[in-house]
Amino acid sequence: MTQDERVAEAIRGLEEQMAIFAGTVRANLRDSAAAIDPALHPFGLKLLQLLRRGGPIHAGTAAELLFVDKSVISRQARQLEDLGLTETLVDPNDGRARFLALTPKAVERMETVSAAGKMLMHQVLGTWSAGDLEQFAGYLARLSGPKT
Repeated sequence: MTQDERVAEAIRGLEEQMAIFAGTVRANLRDSAAAIDPALHPFGLKLLQLLRRGGPIHAGTAAELLFVDKSVISRQARQLEDLGLTETLVDPNDGRARFLALTPKAVERMETVSAAGKMLMHQVLGTWSAGDLEQFAGYLARLSGPKT
């Protein structure tokens, strides 16, 4: 087998493993969303996670950060508000603008789900060496980084 053939075969194997991993991530996201509220869509969880990391945010900024149209954020924000997980705050610098913010209920539920998720990650990755984890993180950064 030539070097080019070996590389092509390795890429196929990597694509297969990444597809399996992506399915696992989607299933975990779906399960985490349902643990917060059975009616919560997985994308709604992504929006909640964004708000948890960055605090209150304009819908347009959320759309840019999540690579979706602002209408998607508007629909999700309505659902999240109906579930009591977000609230809309007036921007103190511009009374016409609104921020999306987590409610205490959302923070509490997300902490519970986050703790369970961390336990799972530690169970899986806790057996890896620090070197393996650092190398894996480096590979993911290279894969996700800018393309030249």
